[in-house]
Amino acid sequence: MSDAAGTGTSSRARARTVDSKSQSIDLSKRDLTLDIARVFCVLLVVVIHLLMVGVGTAPNGDLIAQTPTESPLGTQPWFPVATWAGQIMPLFFVVGGFASITAWRSLQRRGGTAADYVRNRVLRLAQPALPLFVFYFVVIGIATLAGVAPELVSLAVQGAASPLWFLAAYTLCQALVPTMIRWHLRAPRATLAVLLVGAIAVDALRYSTGISQIGLLNLFFVWLFIQQIGFWYADGWFAARKWWQLILIAAAAYATLVPLTTIGPYSDNMLTNLNPPTLPLMTLAIAQACVLRLLRPALAALMNTHAARAVVFVVGSRLMTIYLWHLPVILIITGISLLIPGATPEPGSAVWWWTRPLLYVLVLLGVFGLSFIVGRWEAPREVTSTPPTPVVAVAATLAFIPPFLVMEYFMDLPLSIIGSVLLAISVLMLGRWKSSEKELA
Repeated sequence: MSDAAGTGTSSRARARTVDSKSQSIDLSKRDLTLDIARVFCVLLVVVIHLLMVGVGTAPNGDLIAQTPTESPLGTQPWFPVATWAGQIMPLFFVVGGFASITAWRSLQRRGGTAADYVRNRVLRLAQPALPLFVFYFVVIGIATLAGVAPELVSLAVQGAASPLWFLAAYTLCQALVPTMIRWHLRAPRATLAVLLVGAIAVDALRYSTGISQIGLLNLFFVWLFIQQIGFWYADGWFAARKWWQLILIAAAAYATLVPLTTIGPYSDNMLTNLNPPTLPLMTLAIAQACVLRLLRPALAALMNTHAARAVVFVVGSRLMTIYLWHLPVILIITGISLLIPGATPEPGSAVWWWTRPLLYVLVLLGVFGLSFIVGRWEAPREVTSTPPTPVVAVAATLAFIPPFLVMEYFMDLPLSIIGSVLLAISVLMLGRWKSSEKELA
């Protein structure tokens, strides 16, 4: 009996050791320019969302609450063209593809499986999402009981929860990484071609029928195509191109946006092309991958400084917290400001624009403080051995459903409850699996 117990204990210790190694970071083999690119993407998203929250006080004292399209940023005539550079979510998925194939190869060298990879990646997406859904459940519930106008609650919550589309798209991509890498290794060009043709077919069907829900199929084709570009980046395809070739490829990719948005059915506003995702995002991904490679020497020099590494470490270790919570923090700070006379200028006024940098700093400080409470859900956790593949597949599906429903129907009280329950089940399935002694041996 004691020998069996000792064997079980040592086996569990080995399982924890393997998992600990899988979470360690070897900086000597890590491309830090990708880390700073990822941090830049998220910080830019915060800037854009901050400028699209048009809440303030009119000169006569009336409350102004604008939709994103009515906001000072959304009404600027230059804004649609600016999104050709400012829509950086394709770059985030390119960088994610690079990180995914790198992590997969490292896991394989340690004897890991596809289930190991999917379990770890989905868990690190579902964990930080769980407290956010619980937060919305509590806030919407309290607001409903307090008799707050449903229209006001709906406007605030829908806007604050809008970034959750990312969790649906990224969870899907991460769950399919092992499969997509196999396709990439067997037929890299054919894989891109199939995904490209699929995206074009979905868009053609969507715009010809007028049924926008058809475009949801491009969660698969568009984002997986962009993730594949990250695989190509990791394999050195972009590194093998001369600088002038990268410039030509980027210029050609951006040039395709002109006929796509003038002759074609697509909006010239790349934020509009985000959900459901469309073909222009794929061309943006190619252009942005080229620009990232062109900037690599400068970014590498920057990352050789202690200051840049410190910023990337502080922000990078809280990246999901910043992304998921920045809009709720923006709305909370804005709500508090409404209680202070003169603290909420009229949206679009000169004072409004000049106070945005200050509000940006306050938002980052607020999220940073919040990270000490919810950030523990983002940190890698010590887990037991991986559940069977069917369990991982079910848990990944449960993690995908809540953000997908929010993307399609917007956040409300029922979805906050459904999301909290499904994500809690997913986290428990992935993180609390108890293996038998035979499995651990």
